[in-house]
Amino acid sequence: MASSAGHAPSTGIVSLQIAAARLRDRLELWLETEREQLVLWLPVMLGAGIAAWFALPGAAHWIAFLAACGGLALVALALSGGRLGRAIGVAAIAMAIGCALVWWRAESVAVPVLERAAIVTLTGRIERVEQLPARGLVRLTLAADVPGLPPRLRVNLAEPDLPAGATRGAVIRLRARLMPPPAAAVPGAYDYAQVAWFQAIGATGRGFAPVTVAAPGETAGADLRARLSAHIQSQVAGSAGGIASALATGDRGAISEEDAEAMRRSGLAHLLSVSGLHVTAVTAAAMLIVLRLLALSPWLALAWRLPLVAAGAGALAAVGYTWLTGAEVPTIRSCIAALLVLLALSLGREAITLRLVAAGALVVLLLWPEALAGPSFQLSFAAVTAIVALHEHPRVRGWFARREEGRGRRLLRGAAGLLLTGVVVEVALMPIALFHFHQAGVYGALANIVAIPLTTFVIMPLEALALLLDVAGIGAPAWWVAEQVLHLLLGLAHLTAGAPGAVAALPAMPGGAFALIVGGGLWLALWRSRARRLGLAPLAAGLVWALLTPAPDLLVTGDGRHLAVRAADGGMALLRDRAGDYVRGMLGENGGVDDALGSLAEQPWARCSRDICLFDAGGRRIVATRSSYMLRWEAMAAVCRSADIVVSDRRLPQGCAPRWLKLDRETLAHTGGVAIRFADGEVRSVRTPGDRHPWVDPVRLFPAPPETGRR
Repeated sequence: MASSAGHAPSTGIVSLQIAAARLRDRLELWLETEREQLVLWLPVMLGAGIAAWFALPGAAHWIAFLAACGGLALVALALSGGRLGRAIGVAAIAMAIGCALVWWRAESVAVPVLERAAIVTLTGRIERVEQLPARGLVRLTLAADVPGLPPRLRVNLAEPDLPAGATRGAVIRLRARLMPPPAAAVPGAYDYAQVAWFQAIGATGRGFAPVTVAAPGETAGADLRARLSAHIQSQVAGSAGGIASALATGDRGAISEEDAEAMRRSGLAHLLSVSGLHVTAVTAAAMLIVLRLLALSPWLALAWRLPLVAAGAGALAAVGYTWLTGAEVPTIRSCIAALLVLLALSLGREAITLRLVAAGALVVLLLWPEALAGPSFQLSFAAVTAIVALHEHPRVRGWFARREEGRGRRLLRGAAGLLLTGVVVEVALMPIALFHFHQAGVYGALANIVAIPLTTFVIMPLEALALLLDVAGIGAPAWWVAEQVLHLLLGLAHLTAGAPGAVAALPAMPGGAFALIVGGGLWLALWRSRARRLGLAPLAAGLVWALLTPAPDLLVTGDGRHLAVRAADGGMALLRDRAGDYVRGMLGENGGVDDALGSLAEQPWARCSRDICLFDAGGRRIVATRSSYMLRWEAMAAVCRSADIVVSDRRLPQGCAPRWLKLDRETLAHTGGVAIRFADGEVRSVRTPGDRHPWVDPVRLFPAPPETGRR
């Protein structure tokens, strides 16, 4: 008996070792069958390291993450030989590289940020000019050398105030009201402070006339882009001309907000951003034209490798189009992908594969690691990955492979393939759109079946033909036809956006839920064996988590001026009637409301004067100031004592002591905007304790006095 008892622990250890060895062997066998897919996870792991840097709060946590990755790599390589150990080790190293890379990038672009709003006189060199004719504005990015100001600024000017000669490279002098780049107004909203940090912009604001040109700028480059946009908009008026110029130069400033919103709600907004669709169309058109023209000569057809020459012409067209449209990161990303496709074609390889997508993602993340956090990177690579993974699936390939059949049947299969692709892309993009924008078009797949071919095969060729004919001054008929088709596209957008249930609205999605959805989606897309189905578990868990997350009942912006509270009917009401469209849209989106926001003063359950509102919501008594007029101290103190929450855009005295939260200017300066749920008492703020990302607490510059700024 004693001997048996003594051997029991060792028997258990042996059994455990045997089970672990069997598991390792099974994993090795699985990885052997998936060996072609392992390289696809390299950019994913690099991105995971970048995401960890954004998610973790400060340097101590980043260092711990790097140390953990290094330790995991050493342990995996030392204790687990074979493909499993190498895979885990490489993944850990890639995550460490991603975290270190974005950390270095954030430090390398660091610039001081303006401390507070100020009106200054400055002299600066124009680095970029963006025309926004739909808003009557011109946006300038300036390099300034003024004491007390950041070295790089972004200023909006009224169109009539911009003098002739104010092109890229020009030195101008103007007065402007500047302010620090604003952080997210409420949790989950757009954080321009983070975006501006990586663009090295330390202040933003509005400029005033007069604006004088101290030194002329370039006459080519950006000026060519501006002249081309102006020419297109002179031929096609309104938002149709704005879409035409967006397709040719990337300039979307002439599209009205109403039409832009319709494009977003219909799932067609991707057509306005120069990306893979546009670069592919230009590249393919250049290749086709060069190939057909050169093939007219039998000698050239025999002496030269015409497909290789056409690929070179396509590469030049892709690079030229990228330069013409402003060389934005999404366009550069698409250009890199196009060049990789052309290289694969030149080498006789399969052109469109997940390896190509992974290579493009890897290049972008190595050059611009911060792009991972933006919706543009996520949407474009999610769409391309979904399309390629779908069409690499053996069953789908079998469904849509070319075969001997009638024209009608071939067209029907092509339409079915387009619909299936659209549905898969919409399913892949919807969680990303809901995470970033809190809204997603439901009928986008159906709208894109018409819109994508219409844009690629009708609008862009017509626009190119019209521009070509304009050289001889006979492009008017082609422009007229293009305008009618552009109006058709806008009509489709408005029809889709106005359909019942066209938009799915969701409040701010938890970051953990989004991570589960992305991880599960990647697992489904990148593996080929049946183990890919395991990705359904985290995907479903993330979706359930996101859908079951309750919407906030009270939203307060970081300046304390604006408040939105949920009404009994599920809508939201605003504190200030004169809130702008941006504030209304932002609060509605983050509150998970698609309908227009009502006025708090008009609600029967609220008592409002010009200066203050008192109301009950979710069992809480809330008081909010509405004006800058000072209230009598005794009355204000009594109101505070009777309230659970007090909200104000001014600093309230110490004696104002509500029962739960005092959200005045002083408190909100530390927390930023706030989202509150009454049922469980959860309070989320824009700024979390311990957050040490560089844009949260940057080096601050106090603006110089006016007389110093004029030197």
